[in-house]
Amino acid sequence: MNTALLIPSYNASATLPLLLERVVRFVPAGSVVVVNDGSTDGTGAVAALKGVIVLHHAQNSGKGAALRTGFRYCVEQGFDAVITMDADLQHDPERIPAFIDAFTTGRYDIIIGSRMEETTGMPFHRWFSNTLTSLLVRLRTGAPIPDSQSGYRMIGRKVLETVSTRADGFEAETELLIRAAAAGFRFGAVPIPTIYAGEKSHMTHLSTTINFIRTLLFTR
Repeated sequence: MNTALLIPSYNASATLPLLLERVVRFVPAGSVVVVNDGSTDGTGAVAALKGVIVLHHAQNSGKGAALRTGFRYCVEQGFDAVITMDADLQHDPERIPAFIDAFTTGRYDIIIGSRMEETTGMPFHRWFSNTLTSLLVRLRTGAPIPDSQSGYRMIGRKVLETVSTRADGFEAETELLIRAAAAGFRFGAVPIPTIYAGEKSHMTHLSTTINFIRTLLFTR
């Protein structure tokens, strides 16, 4: 199976080199796609030095926009599936084979990396946020989605050809889940470790929370 690894990146030059060194153990550099989302810290140049594919946004457009750019490229290049990861080292590349193994069973169209099976080390506010948002997304979709805010996912080509998103921010990840569920795609999950280094949760920002609620209520 021809699998791409997609990493939306904004001002990630401090973490991206180590991440790329680790991911190319599992995915060839020519199948790793970094979307440099208008970074001002040399993120694009750092990624290019690692021999991966780098797509550029002239200005910061948001994670949802970066994902759309990456998805479009991967579909055009004929990849069968795309694994998405964040650039901040919160996603363990050692789990990549588990995603691929689950996907190749043919039982699922989207595999979500779930942090909710082992929450030791997860700050309470993040546990609460993840638990609440995932519950709301499950109620909204009727789909078995254990960790709706996890950006560590494997998504099949058919999903990307069928489901489109409009949101530019983090809420695009929720929008994709809602539309994929409505289209009848099947969800699976693999456990992933909880890795935090004291970063602020994006879901604590009022605007992000409002956008999540709007997406939950009005996505069709």
